[in-house]
Amino acid sequence: MAFKKIKFLNFKKIAVFISIISVFGCASVQKPQGGPRDRVPPKLLRATPADKTKNFTAKEIVLSFDEFFKLSNQYQEISISPAQEKLPEYRVKQKNLVINLKDSLRKNTTYVINFGKAVGDVNENNILKNFTYVFTTGNEIDSLGISGKVFNSETQEPEKEATVFIFTTKQDSALFGKKKPSYYTTTDTAGNFKLSNLHADSYQIYALKESASNKIYDNDQELIAILPKVINLKKDTANIRLELFKQIPQKFRIIDRKIDQNGRILINFNKGIENPDLKIISPANLDNQKVVEFNKEADSASLYIRNMEFDSIKIAIISQNKALDTVVLRKGKKEVYKRTFGVSTNATGGLLKPKTDLVLTTNFPIESTNEAQIVLNEDSVPKYGFSLQKDTSSIRKYTLKYTWRPEKKYDITFNEGALIDIYGNRNQKFTASFQLNKEENYSSMVFKINLPDPTKAYLFELLNDEKKIIRSVPINKSQSLTFTGYSIGKYRIRVVYDLNKNGKWNTGNVKSRTLPEPIWYYNKEISLRANWELNETIDVPKPIDQ
Repeated sequence: MAFKKIKFLNFKKIAVFISIISVFGCASVQKPQGGPRDRVPPKLLRATPADKTKNFTAKEIVLSFDEFFKLSNQYQEISISPAQEKLPEYRVKQKNLVINLKDSLRKNTTYVINFGKAVGDVNENNILKNFTYVFTTGNEIDSLGISGKVFNSETQEPEKEATVFIFTTKQDSALFGKKKPSYYTTTDTAGNFKLSNLHADSYQIYALKESASNKIYDNDQELIAILPKVINLKKDTANIRLELFKQIPQKFRIIDRKIDQNGRILINFNKGIENPDLKIISPANLDNQKVVEFNKEADSASLYIRNMEFDSIKIAIISQNKALDTVVLRKGKKEVYKRTFGVSTNATGGLLKPKTDLVLTTNFPIESTNEAQIVLNEDSVPKYGFSLQKDTSSIRKYTLKYTWRPEKKYDITFNEGALIDIYGNRNQKFTASFQLNKEENYSSMVFKINLPDPTKAYLFELLNDEKKIIRSVPINKSQSLTFTGYSIGKYRIRVVYDLNKNGKWNTGNVKSRTLPEPIWYYNKEISLRANWELNETIDVPKPIDQ
């Protein structure tokens, strides 16, 4: 009996030991952590009925995917063409998407269900883009296609994730800008697109880069592309070029208005206006106190008023001496505004560009100045003979003129009261210190420009490394242009084909079906070295036909 007891106890110990090993062994087998991020969207395994089924009679379609997925904004993203009055019903059932067709189908018609960006996986939301399901109620599936590429008209770079869509010429005027198109696709990362399973017909084609994903051009800020000519589709059509542009809105509209923490009234418009002005209608006595500043594009205004003791203010926006609209702003009569006097200069990093003046920019309009409160030291020695002049280009800029000398250190002290703004605030004492940058840090560029047609007008434009225009020169003949005094760095060249010869780039218009003026970018980046003269020959090509 003792032997059996010992044997039984040993068996229990062994069982406990095996259990412990099993627990820790199982715990050590874990799902691998980390690793590359899943970037693969769901994959269609099978469709019932099969994709491209002929003589289709089903009322239910089942699409089976290789993983669990989610359906997003199905009634905005998914479209069926030809359109149906009764929309299909979409249900997710495990890894299946079940589509119930609620409307009757036309005879001998090819139907395309475009899923847009509706289908994505659960974890990373990798979108199954440009996924379609096609069937026909007849014996033949429409197989014609339209393909091409979408560009941004200003940058001339391919535009990814733009929506390309078509309407038949019979539909165009009735549906464009009102209803989501039946036929559409999305451009890939290289701007390429393809519309498939189309029937022979006449089409208008568009591209849209939208802020709201509704496939409808209903916002002035959205980018639109048009092809002026009609596509008479009888065979596959390729190499369609579409250029996105933001058109100037037809109707003037105020898009924002506010009184900021400094008491400045800001008003933004949806487009620039000619000969702009603001008029205070009420309280009328404030109109002669106002100071108005418009930005360069004349689509934004800043209004400064010396007396802010009002409950509400009514302002008219004026263009060409005609009121376009009015706006009313309200505030607390005892509301207090904190105005901190600020001044900046064009001496970046303590260096001033040679042969330039020192420009002072304040955050409020200046009422008066007192040069007696300005002290200029050159290498710590007081100097005189400078002058402070109001800048005609801005109500907040002054220019301090003096003959600056190389290798000298300048300290300009603005004592309290040197500058007084329209509210009566005096500047606090501050000192601007700088010296002239070296001449050898600047260089010149000489461009020999050969134009394709001397009867046309062009704009030759120099861009910085952020692709912002820093100089634009109208030209109408082959010639050489010299740009001097530019700092080392990288530059780009572009040419605008100034078709209407008005000296500026003009965008397109959907209603008149006009395209933006063509732009060509020189394919070489300009690298400017110190103390150097760059010489470059630029052969401008003819504009690309669209």
